[in-house]
This record gives sequence, structure tokens and C-alpha cells, in this order.
Amino acid sequence: MDPLSEEAWAIVVPIVVYWLYSGLYMALGHSISMDKYRLHSKEEEDAKNLVSKRDVVTGVLLQQLVQAAVAAATFTVRPRTLHMAFQAMLSLIPSRVFLHCMAQLAGERRTTTATTASPSSWLAVAARFAVGMVVLDGWQYAWHRWMHTNRFLYRRVHSWHHRLVAPYAFGAQYNHPAEGLLLDTVGGAVAFLASGMSPRASVAFFSLCTAKGVDDHCGLWLPAASPLQRVFRNNAAAGTTSRSRSS
Repeated sequence: MDPLSEEAWAIVVPIVVYWLYSGLYMALGHSISMDKYRLHSKEEEDAKNLVSKRDVVTGVLLQQLVQAAVAAATFTVRPRTLHMAFQAMLSLIPSRVFLHCMAQLAGERRTTTATTASPSSWLAVAARFAVGMVVLDGWQYAWHRWMHTNRFLYRRVHSWHHRLVAPYAFGAQYNHPAEGLLLDTVGGAVAFLASGMSPRASVAFFSLCTAKGVDDHCGLWLPAASPLQRVFRNNAAAGTTSRSRSS
């Protein structure tokens, strides 16, 4: 794969975003002036968490290595062929009317030229993003819920993620390898194929998903400063804050 190709950027950029964005949050979290925005004190992080930061970094890097390999394989095997096969699969599920219509809209050929982008091309990209969000959120929600309700899966797999009782930014992607592969890596590939987005569009899409995941686990509640926390109220920080206020 050409290291300067769109596919290479789609693989590398979300990983870079993860470490830069989580590094920013970690730097903010170590500032004394930010203590009032922390959901857990620094002492709680050290006392409650059941895994060391070193092991967290190792686990995240392993997941990102697998993620990069799966992404490279997805881009290498002709995405158009995979996309058409995936659309055929969509027609077999009960909600086929909605998903098929959305996928068809997202799958329309781009009208973008080398120098200009028409309103219809931006609409097509927005439709692809919408399909990708619905598919990825639905995929992760279903598996995440099952891992909480199935005792075996929780104890053997999902409990790894909850070893971080007091979460912090760069632990957002710390999971059991099987969970990381199934929820994040495979889920991302499914969303990419279902939406029919281009590798260039996927750079922005997965960078946004990565930033949202870091924001969810950052351990800081900064609605005035963070656009993601201001726009999306469904993150872990907001939930923890709401529970603490109501209790």
C-alpha cells in the first residue's frame, strides 16, 4: 500500500488522533486548576484501577495493531465488491426497508470532481456518515449490552474494560483483545462497508469516532470547553455527573 495513499491515511490518522487527543486530556487532568472538573481524584485512579497504565498502553497498542491490519485488508480487497455483497445481506434483515434506502442513498456514485464539490456530493457524504453512525452505534450497543447481560461474556471478556474503575483518556480503547476486535475493529469495518464511504471520508469519520471514544472516558467534565461534550450528552462523564447530582 502506498504510504501516501488515502487508504494509508485512513489507517494512520485515527490512531494519531487517539494519542494526541488523549494526551491533551491527560495534560489537562494533571493541572491543579482542573481538579474541580475531575470525576475521580488522582488518588482514586491509583487506588481503584485494577490495571497499570503500562498494561493499558500495551493493550491499546495491540488493539490498534489489529485494527490497522484489518483496515488494510478491507482496503486491499476491493471495497466496491464487498460493499455490494453487504448491501445484499442488508436486504435479508427485518429492517431492510430503512437500511436499504439509506444504503442506496449513501452508495450513489460521487459527483465530486477534482476541483469542485457540488451540494449533492456533500449530501451523499452526509448520508454515508449517517449510515455509518447508525450501523456502528447499533453494532456496538447490541454487543455491549449483551456483554453486560451475559455473565460468561462479562466475566471473561468485558470485565477487562471495567478494570479501569476510574477511567482516563488513553484507556478508552483498553479492552479484552476479543472485544476490541469484535466491537471496534469489525464494527468499524461493517460501518465502512454498509455506508459505502470512500477511504478519504473514512479518515474524518473514524477520527470523529475516536475522539468521541476518548471524550467518553476522559474522566473530565468540560461541557463549556469540549465541543463533543457540549453536543453529545450521552457520554460516560455526563452520565456519572447526572447520577452524582441526583444522589
